[in-house]
Parts: sequence; C-alpha cells; structure tokens
Amino acid sequence: MRVDKWLAAVNVIKRRTIASDMVKSGVVYVNGTKAKASKNVTVGDKITIEYLKGAREYEVLKIPATKTIPKSHKEEYVKEL
Repeated sequence: MRVDKWLAAVNVIKRRTIASDMVKSGVVYVNGTKAKASKNVTVGDKITIEYLKGAREYEVLKIPATKTIPKSHKEEYVKEL
C-alpha cells in the first residue's frame, strides 16, 4: 500500500490529500529515507513525520484491506514509538 494511502487509512492523518501534500513537502520518512507518494509500505517499516513541534515515529503493524478502518482498531495497524 502506498505511504500516503496508509497514513490516511489508519487514521494517522485525517485525509489522503493532506497526507499526499506532506509527502510531497518532504516531511515524511520511511525507514530514515525521505518518502515519495508512490513508496510502498510493508509490515515492520518505521514511518517518521516531522511536525513543526517535533517528530513522531510510527511502526507499521498491519496493512489494512479496506480504504479506512474504524478508529477503535487503530492499535492493530500502527504503533506510535
């Protein structure tokens, strides 16, 4: 699954357009490398997002099969480090 789709699907970022803009602006890193929107994520990848107030790091636990998941199931798909 593409990194921008994954960020939106697991409710890390509210909308895919915002996720795509963040990737294009260069604040999203996958395993320490600046990500492109077409970058695929796999289980075990570490995703870092650099916000103005500091960076947040997430680990991919599972890839969702649907477009979005319920917010109550977020812990199954992503772990904040």
